[in-house]
Amino acid sequence: MSNPSPAARGNRWGAWALIIGTVAIVVIAFGYVGGWLAPHRLTPTRIVNQFQANAGTFPGYRRNHAKGVCVSGYFQSSGQAADYSVAQVFASNQRTPVVGRFAIPGSNPYAPDGSVPIRSMALRFALDNGQQWRTGMNAMPVFPVSTPQAFYEQLQAQQPDPATGKPDPNKVAAFFAAHPETVAFRAWAKTAKPSASFASERYNSLNAFEFVDAHGQRHAVRWSMVPEAVGTADSTVSANDPDYLAASLQQSLSQGELRWHLIVTLAEPGDPTSDATKVWPADRRVFDAGTLVIQSTEPQESGPCRDVNYDPLVLPDGIEASDDPLLPARSAAYADSYLRRTSEEAHLPGTAQTVVKPHSEVKQ
Repeated sequence: MSNPSPAARGNRWGAWALIIGTVAIVVIAFGYVGGWLAPHRLTPTRIVNQFQANAGTFPGYRRNHAKGVCVSGYFQSSGQAADYSVAQVFASNQRTPVVGRFAIPGSNPYAPDGSVPIRSMALRFALDNGQQWRTGMNAMPVFPVSTPQAFYEQLQAQQPDPATGKPDPNKVAAFFAAHPETVAFRAWAKTAKPSASFASERYNSLNAFEFVDAHGQRHAVRWSMVPEAVGTADSTVSANDPDYLAASLQQSLSQGELRWHLIVTLAEPGDPTSDATKVWPADRRVFDAGTLVIQSTEPQESGPCRDVNYDPLVLPDGIEASDDPLLPARSAAYADSYLRRTSEEAHLPGTAQTVVKPHSEVKQ
């Protein structure tokens, strides 16, 4: 074979240079996103590390909302959302299987149920067309902060002091003083009490999303799961049983299915979609998109929700993320937490669990 001409060699090198250059750009991009080339940039790893610094590391468990139970059932569409979204889950008379999870916030899977007033509901809808919708909701009216950076700073302020094992009240006060957007959440938290049951809670999306209709038009929405069950807050039950929520749920289900209505709120022009600390006016149009029916519960260690990452950006056609910056941050942090806990599960010796305590609990 004859040697390639200088022009051919030049073209070949040009092609390789393009490939190498493209790979370099991708590496740099991933490096920036991962924080490798920008060590002071906020990353999902730093957020999840801060959860661990605050409450310790419990191998095999979620880094937040660690304590929970699995539930299963279905969603029955009312057809009322079909005019606003082409998502199959909203088609008239559509029934969609659901695997969900009730939980309390925090990294400690052994925390008493009465230690916090917030409960959460996470759901995975498995649509017939192979798509999924995953959503995580909380039983509170607003989120404390509006940006990932502010959330990280809040976690830092709440990190236990090594000398006392508790957060420094001066740091917490300084954080709230610097973040007036927390006023609405703090006002709610002052009177909030731990409820006696997962079944009686209203769970709110907090973040805004967009429904996309058959004409491609977008409709900014928030949603809530509103229970049919009626209950009252009871902060004394936990004194008798630190795990009363799972027991209460099982008892309720032994008497029949539990139901929530998916109530969708439509935004009007000017309503904030990028700020989860602000509620929309009470006169906004709402409609009942369907009924969530919970039929059974199982322990999270062996139940169907154990290996589900309830990433809020796993969305079907017809539902899209809004411009809320918390959504991509939640998605990235959930992924980091998922990779950690599933890797740890693979290396756990039998059922033994090693708890890595936060610095404040380590004896000097």
